[in-house]
Amino acid sequence: MTELLCIGNPIVDVFVKLDKDLAAQYGIVDPVQHIEMEQIETLLQNPLFNFFHAVKSSGGGAANVAKIAAMLGMKAAFTGCTGNDDHAKFFEREITGAGVKTFLVKSNQKTGLCIACNVGGEIRFAANPAAALELTEASVSEEMIGSAEVVVLDGYILDRRPLVQHILLKASRRGIPVALDAASVFQVKRKAEEILTYARNFPLFVFMNADEAIAFFNTIRKTRDEDPVLQEKEKEQFILRDVCPMLKIITDGEIFPIMVVKLGGRGAVVVAGGNVYHEETFTVIPRNTVGAGDAFCAAFISAWIRGKSISECAVLGNKVAREILEVPGTHIRSGKLRKFAKILKK
Repeated sequence: MTELLCIGNPIVDVFVKLDKDLAAQYGIVDPVQHIEMEQIETLLQNPLFNFFHAVKSSGGGAANVAKIAAMLGMKAAFTGCTGNDDHAKFFEREITGAGVKTFLVKSNQKTGLCIACNVGGEIRFAANPAAALELTEASVSEEMIGSAEVVVLDGYILDRRPLVQHILLKASRRGIPVALDAASVFQVKRKAEEILTYARNFPLFVFMNADEAIAFFNTIRKTRDEDPVLQEKEKEQFILRDVCPMLKIITDGEIFPIMVVKLGGRGAVVVAGGNVYHEETFTVIPRNTVGAGDAFCAAFISAWIRGKSISECAVLGNKVAREILEVPGTHIRSGKLRKFAKILKK
């Protein structure tokens, strides 16, 4: 039996410091961008790149959830599509080493890569999912889905509508809830209506960060052409004042959907059954924020599976996410999460 079946894009994250000239040389100029695989491979072979002591970690939202959940003592599995290259071997070694059971589909394309660059203190992401895009409905069987208590779905596969609907329908027939991470503001603006439709028709958890929640609200309500520029405390106030009433209407009187808004250093807000749960946390100065939201999701869903209350799920999510802020991505020793695994056993 699998407690969490995580489905998404298997990526190898590479964390590196680059000077501005080297970043510009490889076209890494935007906060988030697509990059050709040839550019990534050339960069990885550049002696100047190695000089800065790159750190690699398995990545991709759903894979991160599976990895952290397994470190929390959960029975976690992951399926996605990789290449047959050394990056694929590294990815599989990382997550199986954490205790994740894998159902990896192999492709002739290269394994997806994401370069997370610190360029003079500014974080830039340059990624290419490559082989990850080749996962299809045929690779995700009803038996695989039916063995899980919760299916976790990477929001970056929302563009593959037949695959998403296949997963939702198969899970729904078995009464299995699906946890969907919104993935990005860009995805939310394009897919808000779809996310809302899925939330109304399937047993769904929806995870969003503050910016995604505001974009979701504005897109559904069609209130603004542009999202407001707000400070973190102002985002929290806007979400509690304006976004939560809409989410209360969406969730009122039902077990699902459960809408979760991650507020980073300000904690989390969960709206379920028409009720609002606001769990604060204390702010830390992060070394790296990549993977923290995925860690929150892993802990929240793990606690929910183990019968914890909504508030307890959010509190554990905050605590585990805070640990991930100390490391690049999910490159963390399992011992750091052992105390939280004990909480789930109680």
